[in-house]
Amino acid sequence: MPDFPHREALSIVAIIVAAGRGMRAGPPFEEPKQFRLLAGRTVLQHAATRLSMSDIFDAIIVVVHPDDLDRAKSELAHLPSVRFALGGATRQQSVRAGLEVIAEEKPDIVLVHDAARPFVDAALIARVVDAVSDGTAALPALAVADTLKRTGNDMLVEATVDRRSLFAAQTPQGFPFALILDAHRRAAAENRHDFTDDTAVAEWAGCRVRIVEGSTENVKLTYPADFRQAEAKLRMIDVRTGNGYDVHQLVAGDHVTLCGVRIPHDQSLAGHSDADVGLHALTDALLATCGAGDIGVHFPPSDERWRGAASHIFVRHAVEIVRRNGGRICNVDVTLIAEAPKIMPHRDAMMAALADMTGLDATRVSVKATTNETIGFIGRREGIAAIATASVSYGEAVS
Repeated sequence: MPDFPHREALSIVAIIVAAGRGMRAGPPFEEPKQFRLLAGRTVLQHAATRLSMSDIFDAIIVVVHPDDLDRAKSELAHLPSVRFALGGATRQQSVRAGLEVIAEEKPDIVLVHDAARPFVDAALIARVVDAVSDGTAALPALAVADTLKRTGNDMLVEATVDRRSLFAAQTPQGFPFALILDAHRRAAAENRHDFTDDTAVAEWAGCRVRIVEGSTENVKLTYPADFRQAEAKLRMIDVRTGNGYDVHQLVAGDHVTLCGVRIPHDQSLAGHSDADVGLHALTDALLATCGAGDIGVHFPPSDERWRGAASHIFVRHAVEIVRRNGGRICNVDVTLIAEAPKIMPHRDAMMAALADMTGLDATRVSVKATTNETIGFIGRREGIAAIATASVSYGEAVS
């Protein structure tokens, strides 16, 4: 099967279809379902943030009704990769409008996603992208588990349908861009507006469609019960704790920097950056709550950009990664282990610095200090260590 060469160099764009009115979702009837609130944020915000978190898209095109454009721009202003297109009278017309917006850019792959599926995850997106190849689209789907019945107009069962080769389609659906744009243009030219999803358009145009494993979490919100279940899911408590540890050697000098505070001292901490062990440990603790590696992954000591850098840069970067992954920091705690200098005179300044970096109230920030009772390398004043803990609540897309 032919495939795209050098997949890591491909340009990939997502289109979110959000131009419908969605009145089957129940009261309030004047509110399209993509703007219904779930755990304090709209369905569209959840869906767009989930796509953005996958970090593989060069752009995300959100197709909206003209009446909703200003609102959508305001709600998604925190996502820099998002652009907008105006939708048409049908879903098919709206998808084509999104495709035409990027026609001159000619991306390699495009994924089309329904805004009404706010729980799409990065693993599903990756499966779809990996399955797209020259002439072949990718459709996430789940095998039908229920027994299926076919009825007549009188609602009497006529037959039991063999479900063994039946699948329930999901989005995002992935396509070679040139192929799906051509298919949509041809369908419009032939006045075919009856397709219910984009793989149906692709099939009609002669494209192969490969099914990949969907996700039971990737539900489509259509009816009132769907929204009640989604709300309950987002309100589930998901609090994660991350730990971090760092140590740096003490050398001759005139100050140390600890938890963002410069302290006069007869020694200094050696390191590629400012060697702030407290902030380095805290960076690792924050990254640990969403499986984002450690400080060395994001700021390798081999990179000269970080020589002498202030370590608050690292903490703020970790805070942003937590936020992008839908996390809300609950509290942070740093313990400094040193024989000298004395920490207590500087503790309030350290706590204020941590509160500023993390956006937390001072009551959710803790800085403690202890000695090593003259034992070991710390006791001999050869180094300073720090242990940090961060608690983060996940489950909501944060704007």
